[in-house]
Amino acid sequence: MAAGKLFIGRKVREIRLENKATQSQFADRIGISTSYLNQIESNQRPVSASVLITLADKFRLDLSELAMGETDRLLSALNEALSDPLFEGFSPSLQEMKLITHNAPGFAHALINCHQAYRRNSEQLAGLDQHLGKTLAEPSPWEEVRDFFHYVDNYVHDLDMQAESLANTLGPSRDQRSALVNHLNTVHGIHLAYVNDDAVLRHYDAEARLLNIGAYAPPQTQMFQLAVQVAQLEARDTINRLVTSANFRTEEAAEICRTGLHNYYAGALLMPYADFAQAAQDLRHDIELLALRFGASLEQICHRLSTLQRPSLKGVPIFFARIDRAGNITKRHSATKLQFARFGAACSLWNAHQAFETPGRIIRQLAETPDGAKYLSIAVQVTKGAGGFQRDHTAYVLGLGCEISYANAFVYADDLGLGDRARFDPIGVSCRICERQNCSSRAMPPLKRKLHVEHNRRTQLPYRLVE
Repeated sequence: MAAGKLFIGRKVREIRLENKATQSQFADRIGISTSYLNQIESNQRPVSASVLITLADKFRLDLSELAMGETDRLLSALNEALSDPLFEGFSPSLQEMKLITHNAPGFAHALINCHQAYRRNSEQLAGLDQHLGKTLAEPSPWEEVRDFFHYVDNYVHDLDMQAESLANTLGPSRDQRSALVNHLNTVHGIHLAYVNDDAVLRHYDAEARLLNIGAYAPPQTQMFQLAVQVAQLEARDTINRLVTSANFRTEEAAEICRTGLHNYYAGALLMPYADFAQAAQDLRHDIELLALRFGASLEQICHRLSTLQRPSLKGVPIFFARIDRAGNITKRHSATKLQFARFGAACSLWNAHQAFETPGRIIRQLAETPDGAKYLSIAVQVTKGAGGFQRDHTAYVLGLGCEISYANAFVYADDLGLGDRARFDPIGVSCRICERQNCSSRAMPPLKRKLHVEHNRRTQLPYRLVE
């Protein structure tokens, strides 16, 4: 999509069909010619400002939804898939890929799924897996659930609204723990007990109506597990409907998704949408102050910030990831143009990797990707785990950020000099699709670029990327 131009043909066509109008009838209603409407719907021409205003006025088109959504995430995934050498000799332009994602998203999803199946099978063969005969043509249940949340923009409206309604019923309380314990007891007849077993976070005995919570778990984790129990009891029908409509390939994926939706409800109950969105704005996204305000962990706060995509009350579009010491991204979401790679490690120049060197300290970075987009990124190392000396305590990093146009909404942008281009570090998504020349941190060349090696001249890299 060219800068300043908006191609929303699929959305316009959906609105017309919802109103059961022919192109001629719909064109008359919005004051344009039938030929212009036909060109808009086929994405041959961008929609004008006057047409946008008319659509918003007469058909309640939410303009904020057009800024970023599934199409951009789908475009990023398609671009990564087509960068594979498998497609050597076929290099569609950015405009061609945008036409596909706008006009034929089902085809784009199918191609991405095929490529993922190809990669999984290739990786298994390369590793000489002992289960070589077992097919991995389908995505793993975990990957399938990850994609489910990715393509709903990490926001589940019905579940979010239901959790917020209960939070409002419980009322503003400084002691959320007492409110939840009382609710479980009076509404469901469940009694609470704490168990001195550092391996247990939560165990519910349905027959005895007894909820056991790990006594050694952090207070934030204990609260979250109380909210998860409420989700299992009161959001069962909503969650079952969501899981059924997702059409997962296996029961395993359905159960993993069910767990994810329980956790989603718990976060929305402890941090109700409207209150949390307002607090994020008032506190300028200071994650430490938000954690104190809502009695939550830093990870719970960052995760909740990534869900603020309610159409009528959107928060700042952010990216969020959790990274372990090996560089694996174990949790990810992005409502920005920056999309995390599905294969391979993240860029080593991203400050998320540096955070392991400064435990507990929030570090900041101004970054620019090869497409010229600029970001504010923060990262902090935290430790997960409970119990005594002999229990494992896993260190990982939380990465959070936004596009630079939203940076002033974050306290972390103060005194960084956003207008100074020299302050922005060049980063990429992953080496396999990054086009940057002369990056001394490059781990591998881009997959779709030819290399030229000069034996009599050496620069930072032992090769040069051929245009």
